[in-house]
Amino acid sequence: MNELITGALFKQMVLHGAAAITAQKQAINDLNVFPVPDGDTGTNMSMTIGAAVTELRKSSPSSVDQAASITASALLRGARGNSGVILSLLFRGLSKSLKGRESADAASFAAAMQEGVSSAYKAVMKPAEGTVLTVSRLAAKRAVDVAAEEKDVEKVLEEAIREGYDALAQTVEMNPVLKKAGVVDAGGKGYLLILEGMLSELRGEPMPEQTEESEETKEKADFAYMAAEEITFAFDTVFIVRKASPDISLEPLRTYLNSIGDSLVIGEDDESFKVHVHTNIPGSALTESQKYGTLELAKIENMRTQAEALAQGKEAQSTDDLEAVEAELEAGEGCAPAAPAEPEKPYGFLAVCAGGGLAAVFQDLGADGVVSGGQTMNPSTESILEGVEKIPAETVFILPNNSNIIMAAQQCAALTEKNVVVIPTKTVPQGITAMMNVDFEAPDAESITQAMTEALATVTTAQITYAARNSDFDGFDIKEGDYLALEEGRLFGTDSDLNALLERLAAEAVEKGASFISLYFGEDVSEDDAQAAGKLFEERCPQAEVAVLSGGQPVYYYIISME
Repeated sequence: MNELITGALFKQMVLHGAAAITAQKQAINDLNVFPVPDGDTGTNMSMTIGAAVTELRKSSPSSVDQAASITASALLRGARGNSGVILSLLFRGLSKSLKGRESADAASFAAAMQEGVSSAYKAVMKPAEGTVLTVSRLAAKRAVDVAAEEKDVEKVLEEAIREGYDALAQTVEMNPVLKKAGVVDAGGKGYLLILEGMLSELRGEPMPEQTEESEETKEKADFAYMAAEEITFAFDTVFIVRKASPDISLEPLRTYLNSIGDSLVIGEDDESFKVHVHTNIPGSALTESQKYGTLELAKIENMRTQAEALAQGKEAQSTDDLEAVEAELEAGEGCAPAAPAEPEKPYGFLAVCAGGGLAAVFQDLGADGVVSGGQTMNPSTESILEGVEKIPAETVFILPNNSNIIMAAQQCAALTEKNVVVIPTKTVPQGITAMMNVDFEAPDAESITQAMTEALATVTTAQITYAARNSDFDGFDIKEGDYLALEEGRLFGTDSDLNALLERLAAEAVEKGASFISLYFGEDVSEDDAQAAGKLFEERCPQAEVAVLSGGQPVYYYIISME
């Protein structure tokens, strides 16, 4: 029995709650379809509370006020995604309610939980029921009711969790998106896991071991059923701004952000505020926010590409993957970064692609450097910048060759003294076509930019891969092992017979009047099969010149360029 929560105990409760959700973060990811099916709620909530763990381990809080304050501050700055921001708000309100307290009894802790819910609801512009908001609200209400007669904090938290799980079970019926996917709310489940971890600490139970999770989960959303086209606002945008003054009003900013997106949540303290919003113009959101203070940190992820990856049974790429790059850089600290190459010529070219064969193609066309990356393995800005600095040219043209890499490439312009021009190539064939239209003797960078950019509209890119599991996506009934054809990033067709898809793509090439067709085959395709595919295009498209090349790329089975 516990009647008081001290600062030291609160610290251990948070550490235990963090361990509890980290142990099951993938199970939470597998439930994540609302507000968008990007499969990262478990990761976001785990890393958000992980920020508090980092700070708490550095301290020995003497009061529950101090422990809650450290937790709330760290969560605000470490919050990731919509679920992470709401989690930070729940703890922000809890901290506010416990301010000035040496310890918390059952009644004050229950009241603090309710204050956390109030903070979360106030910060969310359009609160949606059937979410973590519903779960936390009903759990807190139950805690307050029980604490009116019960002094044991364990009992109060136990009853709150029981009520929370009852509410969680109802979320599948309350929220149309969850009902469509047939799962409960991921954020609500994650919040209850954290509370369960906190309760386990009160009971003296050991923390869960951080081992690899089982591949099997009891519930899992069918991401293929949740089409990426249902995502109205593509970019999950999170940023922190240090306030120009403690009492500055954020209401005008709130109104503006709500006009350009949705899923808006703003959390703040006296020194800074953190924004989470889904929008199609993240740059405008960041620019507007700077009227209220100094921009400190920002994270932007494309939820459409994440949803598409999940629908195809792949792992969704996120900015969290950049930590591997950061660790790599830190491992090399003490080694001074290489000085930028001195300009020896006016123009240089840097391409992003995966596979030795494609790299060779770009180099043969005149690219000075190649950065490894592509679909599901986007290189960081630092990696691209390193490639830029190695090129001995005054102006460096970057070919991202993937829509998810363009923004990272654009960041390089402000990080180097070289003149950087990003050609917005979204596919490898676009990049190759752009390089084929370079006049290396051009009098200025503007004319090269214009020629390369205009060339992008002349190429159509098709890609063939195969399905990792059964799904129903974008009107197509897809079976595991089926071949999938995409054209310009959209699902073109699916079939168990590869030749049937190649036939349809060849017919598409004829309809488009393609004069040149290049087929780049992946590392798991034999030379004989690739040549057979090339022969099919030659026979079906007599008007076109057909080339078959080894791309060596691991991501796609075939990449087909139709010009």
